[in-house]
Amino acid sequence: MYWPQSFAACAVLAAVSVSRCLVATTVSVSSTASHSIPTTLYGQMFESGDGGLYAELLQNRAFQQVTPDTSDALEPWEAVNGANITVIADSDPVSPALPNSLQFTVPSSASGSVGFSNEGYWGINVNASWTYNASLYYRFPSSSTFSGKLTLGLESSAGDVLASNSTTISGSQTIWKQIALELTPSYSASNNNNSFFVTVNGSEAAGETIHFAMFSLFPPTYKNRPNGMRVDIAETLADMKPAFFRFPGGNNLGQTWATRWQWNVTVGPLLDRPGRVGDWGYVNTDGLGLLEYLTFFEDVGMEPFMAVWAGYSLNGESLPEDDLSPYIQQAIEQIEFAVGDANTSSVAALRAQYGHPEPFNVSYVEIGNEDFFASDSYTYRWPAFIGNLSAAYPDINYIATTYPFDPIISPTPKQYDIHVYQTPGWFIENAFYYDDFERNGTRYFQGEYASISTNSSNLYGSASEGRFLYPTILSSTAEAAYMTGFERNADIVFAASYAPLLQLVNDSQWKTPDLITFDASTVVRSTSYYVQQLFSLNVGDEYLPSTLPTQNGTLYWSITRSSSTENVYIKLVNVASSEADVTFELPFEVASTGTLKLLTGNPDDSNTPDAPDYITPETSTIFTDSTLNYTAPAYSLSVIIVSTS
Repeated sequence: MYWPQSFAACAVLAAVSVSRCLVATTVSVSSTASHSIPTTLYGQMFESGDGGLYAELLQNRAFQQVTPDTSDALEPWEAVNGANITVIADSDPVSPALPNSLQFTVPSSASGSVGFSNEGYWGINVNASWTYNASLYYRFPSSSTFSGKLTLGLESSAGDVLASNSTTISGSQTIWKQIALELTPSYSASNNNNSFFVTVNGSEAAGETIHFAMFSLFPPTYKNRPNGMRVDIAETLADMKPAFFRFPGGNNLGQTWATRWQWNVTVGPLLDRPGRVGDWGYVNTDGLGLLEYLTFFEDVGMEPFMAVWAGYSLNGESLPEDDLSPYIQQAIEQIEFAVGDANTSSVAALRAQYGHPEPFNVSYVEIGNEDFFASDSYTYRWPAFIGNLSAAYPDINYIATTYPFDPIISPTPKQYDIHVYQTPGWFIENAFYYDDFERNGTRYFQGEYASISTNSSNLYGSASEGRFLYPTILSSTAEAAYMTGFERNADIVFAASYAPLLQLVNDSQWKTPDLITFDASTVVRSTSYYVQQLFSLNVGDEYLPSTLPTQNGTLYWSITRSSSTENVYIKLVNVASSEADVTFELPFEVASTGTLKLLTGNPDDSNTPDAPDYITPETSTIFTDSTLNYTAPAYSLSVIIVSTS
C-alpha cells in the first residue's frame, strides 16, 4: 500500500471530474522562483554516425582501414554473376588517404550483367518518392580498347531492378575519374532486403580489369545538405528540441593513440579522409566530420558541446607530460576551426573555404572523456590543456571529466561531467543526488546516464542477466524521477544528456538499451525518448520551490514557470505499482483548463521494432484550479501545463 506524505480532505477531482474521498500527497508551491533554469539543461550526446545519422547508404564504401587481399576487406561487397573482385593496395590510389581500391575482373567467358553489389547497412530503404545520388571513381590499370556501359542501380533480394542508370566508360581511362548518376526507383521496395549494384555487359567486357574506389549512395538528406544526415533520424532528434549536442563523444575520442579522433582529417573532400577504427570495433568513415557536425547543430538549433582529445585513450594509455604540446596545439586548432575569424586565421579560413564563412557558436569544450579512468595523469594533463586553451579562448567554458574533486586538480574546474549507468532502483533512490552538493561555484553536466539493468551486481551483462534490450516504462520512469532533481538543482546542474543515443537493430556494439532504435527504414522512439522529450519541451526558465518529495519514496515532482508566458509546468512521476492522489496548492490564479501529457504503461512495456508505437504520450485537456487535484497512474510521467495569465 502507498502511504502518502501528507493528507488532504475529501475533494472533487477536477482532473477527472469524479468526486471521491482522497488520501493525497499535498504539494505546496511557492510563487517566488529560487533559481533560473539554464537554457542548456536538456540535450543529446553522440559517439558515431556511420550507418545511422550520417545518411551514406553504402557500408565499407572506400575500403578504409581494412587489410587488402582478405575476405574481411570486402564485407559487405559481393560478386555478381561470376565476377572476380578483391580489395587491393592500389599502386596508383585514388588519393593518399584512400590507398585501397576494388579490383574487378570480368571472366573471359562472361555473358549477361557482371559486377558486384553492396547491401548497405543490413539493407537499403528504396523509396519511389526519392532520388538517390550515386557516385564512384574508376580507372583501368592499363589502357584498353574497351568502350561500354557501366550501370548503377538498386535491386531487391528477388533480383527485381528497382532503379538503374548507365553511362559509358572507356578503357583508355587510366587516370581516376568520378561518375555521378541519379537513381529514381520505379516503385518502392516492400522491405529493406535491397542492394546497390554496379555491372557491365559481360560479353562486351570479357577479360577486362577495372579498379573502383570511393563509392557513395545518398538518399535525400536533412535540410538537403550535401553529405548530410538521414532525414528520419535527424527529425527524431530535432523533435526533442535539444539545447545542445555533445560530440564527437564520448568514447569516440579514441580507443588508442593511433585511432584517436583528429579534427583535421575529418574536414575537406571525402577523398582526403582516411577514416579510423572506432572504439566499438567498426571503421568510422569520418564522412560525418567536424564541419558536418557543426552544420547539423546549426540546422537543428543546438549548441555544440565539443570534446577535444586530451592525451588519454581508453586502452589505458596516457601521454607523458612532456609530450602533450602538439596535441594541445591540435585542440586549439580544432576550436579555432569552429570559432575563428576566417579573415585573420588560416585554420578558420579552411572553414570558409568549405562553405561556412561565419564562425559557429561554441561555448563549451570538454577536455577529454571519462578521465576518472586516468586520474593520475589528469593531474598534469588538465592544467596543461586548460592553461593553453583558456589563454587562447577565455570566454569558453571548459568541462573536466574526472570525478568531482577526486583527485584535486588545479586550476579548480568550474564544470564537471558526470556519468552513471545503473538500475531503476538506483535512479529512484538518487533523485536527490545533487541536493547535497556544495554550492561553491562549481557546475555539473550529467553527460551520460541511463537505467540499463535490473541487476546491480552485473550491470553490463546480457538480457538474461537483467539488462534491458530496450528502455521500459520501469526504467524510463525511474530516469524521470532522477531528472526532477536536475530542475530542482538547476542552480548547479547546467546540462544533461541520456546515453547512448542510437542503436542499429542489426549491429549494436554498445549493448543496450539506447534512446532510439533504428534499421534501414524505420526509427523507434523508446519510452526513455518520450521522457526526454517531455522534459525538454515542457520546462520554464525559473524553478518554483515546493514541498519536497520523500527520499526513497514513489512520487517525485518538479515545478517550473515561464517568465514570458507565465505558464507553469508540473512534472509528476509515479514509480509505484498503484495510482497515487496528489494535490498541488498553487499560490496564484490559474485558468479553468490546462493540458495533460501522460506517459504510462506496465513496468515491462517497451517500444520495439515490432511495436514501435506501443507506448506513446497522450495529450488531453483537464480541469485546473489553484487547488489542483490529480491522480497519477502507476508507473507514469505526467506533465501538467497550467496557464496563469
